[in-house]
Amino acid sequence: MFEDRMLIIKAKQGEWTAFERIYEKYLDALLTIAFSLLSNHQEAEDVVHDVFAKFMESLETFQLRGSLKGFLATCVANRCRDQLRSHKRHARHHDRLQLDDHQEPTCPSHETVAQEQATRLQRALQNIPSEQREMIVLKIHSDLSFRALARQLALPLGTVQGRYRTGIDKLRGLLSGDGD
Repeated sequence: MFEDRMLIIKAKQGEWTAFERIYEKYLDALLTIAFSLLSNHQEAEDVVHDVFAKFMESLETFQLRGSLKGFLATCVANRCRDQLRSHKRHARHHDRLQLDDHQEPTCPSHETVAQEQATRLQRALQNIPSEQREMIVLKIHSDLSFRALARQLALPLGTVQGRYRTGIDKLRGLLSGDGD
């Protein structure tokens, strides 16, 4: 947190390397959040790029009031939510994760098993309500407490906890084969 505050001060003073460090530090986590919510690599990259661009534009007046990672993660989730709404308004067109079903693995490996499990989890995430999916993804990838998430999202603490708990329960059911 101290490093983030120093990086923001340096970035405000025009030190480009400070902004680059923020970008490098949080890029992977933010892409993971965006992809988990959108299920499309290109859209996830676009969202994260937009968030960093807006962050850089507003840097002069930006005041850090907590975790920078949490702030950026919330911005990404909000932008993803806006994008999903836009897709629904424009004929509900949004791409799903595409797998090449024609390639057969030559030999089972840990990497193949991990990829299958990640794909299964991603598909299960897409089958729970977006509010619950968002809470799960933000809680896992933002390193924020429920209380901090509630503050960032301007939601009651009970709502954040309830959406997370309900989403986790639905994920368990889907992954065990008991879900819808």
